[in-house]
Amino acid sequence: MPYRAIKARQRAYHSGIYAEYIAALFLILKGYKILGLRFNIRGGEIDIIAQKGRCVAFIEVKLRRSLDDAYLAIDATKRRHMSHAVKVWLCRHPWAMALNLRGDALYLAPWSLPRHRLGAIELNID
Repeated sequence: MPYRAIKARQRAYHSGIYAEYIAALFLILKGYKILGLRFNIRGGEIDIIAQKGRCVAFIEVKLRRSLDDAYLAIDATKRRHMSHAVKVWLCRHPWAMALNLRGDALYLAPWSLPRHRLGAIELNID
C-alpha cells in the first residue's frame, strides 16, 4: 500500500475516534449514560451504546465535510452490519432486552452543531 494511502487511512481512523468522543460528550450533555464505545465484532460495529431512562440507543456516528454528506453515509450494508452487532451485544447483555431499543445516528460536520437523529437506523434484531 502506498505511503499516502496509509497516511490517509490513519487520518480517517483518528478523525473517527475524535468524532465518537465528541458525540459521546454531546450525548452526556443531553442526559445519556454511555454504556460502551466502539463495540466491535467480526461483521459489525456499534460506535456508541447509550442509555437514557428505559431506552438503550445504538448510535452510529458519521463525520463528513457537511451534514448532508453525513446523512448519506449510512447505507443498507452499514445498517445490516450494525443490526448484527446489536444482536451480539444483546446476547452479552440480556438485561437490556426488557428496555426500549433504538438505532440512532449522530451526524457531525465542521462548523455545525451535532445532529442527533432518533430512530434513524432500523434495527433488525428478530
